[in-house]
Amino acid sequence: MAPKKAKRRQQQSEGGSSNVFSMFEQSQIQEYKEAFTIIDQNRDGIISKDDLRDVLATMGQLNVKNEELEAMVKEASGPINFTVFLTMFGEKLKGADPEDVIVSAFKVLDPEATGSIKKEFLEELLTTQCDRFTAEEMTNLWAAFPPDVAGNVDYKNICYVITHGEEKEE
Repeated sequence: MAPKKAKRRQQQSEGGSSNVFSMFEQSQIQEYKEAFTIIDQNRDGIISKDDLRDVLATMGQLNVKNEELEAMVKEASGPINFTVFLTMFGEKLKGADPEDVIVSAFKVLDPEATGSIKKEFLEELLTTQCDRFTAEEMTNLWAAFPPDVAGNVDYKNICYVITHGEEKEE
């Protein structure tokens, strides 16, 4: 099934289907619909600055500047209904590498093919090379993908989440 997904992503990045619903599997559309419903705090079918402010407040981000909220809303070409919301995600994901390509990139850092990388090594790479991660981004990474007791990070799980949006069932 992976080659089919890779082919679908390739077609999309080449300007394939214009129907946003064809870009995602039904289960993904349902997950995005649930997320949309959570963000649409006033349940009017449109995500507004007030909706964003309210949902961010429920997550503990109380002092979000109005300019930041306006910038988020302006990423869309108009009112953010569910179709626009889904289109925005499709645009963000367009051209994303297939899982096997991302795993192969990590394998370069894992010559023994253990499926994991030392936390300290990965953190050093991510904070000193190319588009450097900030301290906050590293904190978020470790919160989402905590290393095991030996300090190893499961990069295959990270790759899966990047390409599928959810953790693998073990």
